[in-house]
Amino acid sequence: MSGVPFDVARVRADFPILHQEVRGRPLVYLDSAATTQKPRAVIDALVRYYTHDNANVHRGVHALSERSTQAYEGARERIRKFINARDTKEIIFVRGCTEAINLVAQSFGRSKVGPGDEVLITAMEHHSDIVPWQMLCQQVGATLKMLPVDERGDLRLEQLEANLTERTRLLAVTHVSNALGTVNPVRDIVKRAHAKGVPVLVDGAQALAHFRVDVQDLDCDFYAFSGHKMFGPTGIGVLYGKASVLESMPPWQGGGDMILTVTMEKTVYNRLPYRFEAGTPDISGAIGLAAAMDYLDTVGLDAISAHDQELLEYGTRALEGVPGLKLFSRARERSGVLSFLMEDVHAHDVGTILDREGVAIRAGHHCAQPLLSCFGVAATVRASLAMYNTHEDIDALVRGLHKVREVFA
Repeated sequence: MSGVPFDVARVRADFPILHQEVRGRPLVYLDSAATTQKPRAVIDALVRYYTHDNANVHRGVHALSERSTQAYEGARERIRKFINARDTKEIIFVRGCTEAINLVAQSFGRSKVGPGDEVLITAMEHHSDIVPWQMLCQQVGATLKMLPVDERGDLRLEQLEANLTERTRLLAVTHVSNALGTVNPVRDIVKRAHAKGVPVLVDGAQALAHFRVDVQDLDCDFYAFSGHKMFGPTGIGVLYGKASVLESMPPWQGGGDMILTVTMEKTVYNRLPYRFEAGTPDISGAIGLAAAMDYLDTVGLDAISAHDQELLEYGTRALEGVPGLKLFSRARERSGVLSFLMEDVHAHDVGTILDREGVAIRAGHHCAQPLLSCFGVAATVRASLAMYNTHEDIDALVRGLHKVREVFA
């Protein structure tokens, strides 16, 4: 499909789960920020692996292990190419974005951050990019600082330099807000942080399903993401790290495959990337993630991004026409998320009624409580978009919201 006009009907045909009824109505899936659905190409890759190649990797000398290892390491190279890392040793397989951030906090953080030091994050971070830094700061006696957001949902970047001090040891920032859809100018943020000698971790969980990411162009020191938010399997994720930074970090977890030799007196750790991959990895997950990246490239990320923006604009106009609705997604650059509330109706009640209409959305704090507190609310309704969504999905959402108004009139 790459190089041809975006055909959403053709894309939808590739996702078996979308072709069903929920509560007696056609499924309208608008919860892709929580997890994306999986195309047939990914499902087939998983079935093919377990049907023909299933074996443990790296240590076996038999044919199945050799094939499994080749597929697993081939997935690493596929991922390197997809995000334009320099070397496969910069691609660390983890369970997801959360584990990637915890790895950095407990390896890089414990070795580089000490008493009186500072870690800077932003007010729009997911809890998985807040709590690990809180834990680290409590463990070592450091201070956690937070860059605020404005009333539109954009970072107050005019305050960035003032928050980057001689004690700042790391800046952690989300590429795309999961609660608002705000797209942060990561390349500029990294440049400004590096000018102060501060390394940067980027939470990319919400980015890779919507647009191309080039880690060399961003120049970030770490980039973390999850497979299940970009049409791949659950339980697999990636930590990209610059080789020079990863080489300076001690292992986080001990076990098989992250070692070269072990005696009762000492252990000699393995080279990158294996020193950070203790135990049997999620082999099928890596293979499925590579298949998801193949699929994204087949459809074409430029076409996906254009579809995302057009659908976001259509959805914004449609929601603005719903009486009593307040839209929180107002940032200058956005991707994939429409976050809102209806006056006098709790977000969970909205979600329950929409579910009866076959519309799947997310209602709650979206693991972003500090961000929502900036807007004086405890929860919002979030409709999150993906390449398989259509104008008709938005229309169904709007019809469901009018039903909410009728119920609570």
